[in-house]
Amino acid sequence: MSDHDDADSGYSSLLGERIRTIRRQKRLSLQDVEARSESEFKASVLGAYERGERSISVPRLHRLSLFYSVPVEQLLPPETPLNLPDTETDTEPPAWEPGQKVVIDLTRQAEADGSEAEMIGRYLTIIQVKRQDFNGRVLTIRGDDLQALAAILGTSVDGAAPRLAEMGLLYRPATD
Repeated sequence: MSDHDDADSGYSSLLGERIRTIRRQKRLSLQDVEARSESEFKASVLGAYERGERSISVPRLHRLSLFYSVPVEQLLPPETPLNLPDTETDTEPPAWEPGQKVVIDLTRQAEADGSEAEMIGRYLTIIQVKRQDFNGRVLTIRGDDLQALAAILGTSVDGAAPRLAEMGLLYRPATD
């Protein structure tokens, strides 16, 4: 097996773990998914994806994201370099960089204190209801939503994401 095959296998395993995590967050069994998707996603095939034994195509991953009502990027594992030497540094990467999507960690937001956090929480609930997005873990913020959050925070649109990062409300994928 080549290094490339090892990397593909490793990524398939990470992807499978992520797909399983989302399914479990939705409190669905493999059989539930098969039944509710009218057999579009067979339990045995979905199980093979989740174990990393079978690769999933991009169109199929997209359909699965629609079925779970989550953005497709939430089914992807956090970005991690594969087959690179472990080069840990003492510096932690920034929570948000310009051009990056703004993703709120709903768990952290629920634990936050203060009037700003309370207003942000109410606004995020409105977004969730409007989108019917109740995964409970993260919420991707769109441009119009960021404008409203900027108004709540008393900052410019460009200053909203850094302010949310300062408050510890931005989602950061777990690192080893």
